[in-house]
Amino acid sequence: MSDVILLWDSPLLFEKLFMEYGLECSRALSTSLGTPYLPACKILILPTGFANKQYTKTGVGLERGKHSLERFVAKGGTLLVFSPLVTEYEYEWLPFSLKYILEENSCTPHSVGEHEAQKLIENVILPAGCDGYFSETDGQVVLEDDRGRPIMVVKEIGEGMIVATTIHELPAAGFFECRAECTKKVKV
Repeated sequence: MSDVILLWDSPLLFEKLFMEYGLECSRALSTSLGTPYLPACKILILPTGFANKQYTKTGVGLERGKHSLERFVAKGGTLLVFSPLVTEYEYEWLPFSLKYILEENSCTPHSVGEHEAQKLIENVILPAGCDGYFSETDGQVVLEDDRGRPIMVVKEIGEGMIVATTIHELPAAGFFECRAECTKKVKV
């Protein structure tokens, strides 16, 4: 069983990062969501570019796996979603409203209140790479860019949470340590 599962169809730099963090990491296809072949995990990650067909076919299984993703989070899992890297994108497979606009820029993220998800960028050298913003959401905005636009949104569902971000940087270990300690492995 893995601590972290990356929904992707080819090797990624992320895999080595999690090994450095001391977390078990594996990779799975998005089409395996909701099947008995996908093992339990604590954190499920959609890396940057998941909806861009030039990079991956990962976006294909998300709509079909919508209910599996929601159950995973409700039972205590963490779903971490990076940017889709397409001009505009509506996350119709998430159990809350979220729309994205692509706009490559560097910014200094500004905290909105306090939330453990903000640990995701605690070691990022500023300004941070950011590839867009959220134009619409009913989730909790926890980070904004220099222009006051949402760049990290959290939605808590049941015992778990969904974190969506447009920050295009390697995530910090502190976030994963916290989530790995306070969540249980859940079947996707």
